Amino acid sequence: MNSEHVKIFDTTLRDGEQSPGCSMDINEKLRMARQLAKLNVDVIEAGFPIASEGDFQAVKRIAQEVTGSTIAGLARANEKDIDRAWEALKHAKASRIHTFIATSDIHLQYKLKKTREQVLEDTFNAVKHARQYTPDVEFSAEDATRSDWEYLAKVFSAAVEAGAATLNVPDTVGYTCPDEFSKLIHFLKAKVKDADQIIFSVHCHNDLGLAVANSLAAVQAGARQVECTVNGIGERAGNASMEEVVMTLKVRQNIFKCDTRIITEQIYHSSKLLTLITGVAVQPNKAIVGANAFAHEAGIHQDGILKNQMTYEIMTPASVGWSKHKLVLGKHSGRHAFRTRLVELGHQLSDEELEKAFTAFKKLADLKKEVFDDDLEALVGDELARGPDQYELIDVRVQSGTRLKPKAKVKLKIGGKKLKTGEAVGAGPVDATFKALKKLSGFKGELLKFNVAAITGGTDAQGEVSVTLKNKGKEVSGVGTHADILQASAKAYVNALNRLESFTKKKEGI
Repeated sequence: MNSEHVKIFDTTLRDGEQSPGCSMDINEKLRMARQLAKLNVDVIEAGFPIASEGDFQAVKRIAQEVTGSTIAGLARANEKDIDRAWEALKHAKASRIHTFIATSDIHLQYKLKKTREQVLEDTFNAVKHARQYTPDVEFSAEDATRSDWEYLAKVFSAAVEAGAATLNVPDTVGYTCPDEFSKLIHFLKAKVKDADQIIFSVHCHNDLGLAVANSLAAVQAGARQVECTVNGIGERAGNASMEEVVMTLKVRQNIFKCDTRIITEQIYHSSKLLTLITGVAVQPNKAIVGANAFAHEAGIHQDGILKNQMTYEIMTPASVGWSKHKLVLGKHSGRHAFRTRLVELGHQLSDEELEKAFTAFKKLADLKKEVFDDDLEALVGDELARGPDQYELIDVRVQSGTRLKPKAKVKLKIGGKKLKTGEAVGAGPVDATFKALKKLSGFKGELLKFNVAAITGGTDAQGEVSVTLKNKGKEVSGVGTHADILQASAKAYVNALNRLESFTKKKEGI
């Protein structure tokens, strides 16, 4: 079957990172960008370079070090933003400047305080300025789905005249519905100047739960780029989920007659890495990557699957990278076998990183008889996600029982030198542990979320704990894994404390 190519523009590192608790530091962004390149996305939107020095440096590092995908940077429709974006992008083998301005009357009146004519002029000038740096310029009309269609077509025509190669139609507030959005794309393709020479893109938010449906409706109407994020993360209810868009196009090629160049076997690894970096897990019933996505509990379903897999599965777990908890290693496994399996899972480690991860693996193997792929994914994410930390967990000891008041004693290394020990009592052993850590670190904020999940089955399964802390309006998530759930909880809390410390230093320019 002949299929047309739909580009995947991944904005996990830009729009996705704006989701509360999903902020990433430079090393985390670089690690995720490398995985996105391995996933084979067409475009990686690495960030918004003028937003902060940290964002600029992250885009610059990704542009310098990540190949295989076009690297994009976001810029408002003004010369200062565009110049800053190019400064970050100029070393990339393939780069794109993505410039935008709002076009809905409500945004013009209350946010921009500009007339339609002024926005039309700003659009033309911004795209023309960006074209001095690169022929790959994308223009977005923010809040396009609440804009006047005739005016929107004029703005897009001005962008094309100035040299834009891609026109993006964002559903910025998740307002549209599939049939309406399809009609809008058809309208624009008929009205915009030289529409047959450019690529129409869509960027849908999920406020009404329709981001993927709207994106797919646009593809059927002729859009040939979808902007999306891993796990569907993003502001408010999130963005269109990359894995859902990709697998729908793949499984239903007979309907869409389109496909992507995504290496689908890397989808699960990408989802898991993002979860480990941000500490934000996907719900069990999440399509494609949720824990229950390929689980069959009903007897009729199980019987059908055993007779023929396709009775109740429209795609195989292996096609998106699920390992089904494959047993791979034990306490007698050596470094070579360990490294080989990590490479197979998509992790390329330096010698120093391998040694650190291998040491952690040996400790885990002493606790568990069987170590599974999912254990390794969690271990690598837990051990290598971050660089030097302000707080290092040295020891945690907890007493608890039917007639004992829960009490925790915790030892931390602070700033790489000072050892401090603190104690606290709590409503339970985890509460006591968190109170001791809060006292030792001097943390003044609050704990928003605490979640526990088993990584694999069995009573000796590793626990994966995620916590979300908030301080002075900033939310961060931390994750910790261990066969002892109390130690996993302590590691997650310390992990979140370190992330807060990192972002505070970045904000203060330290």
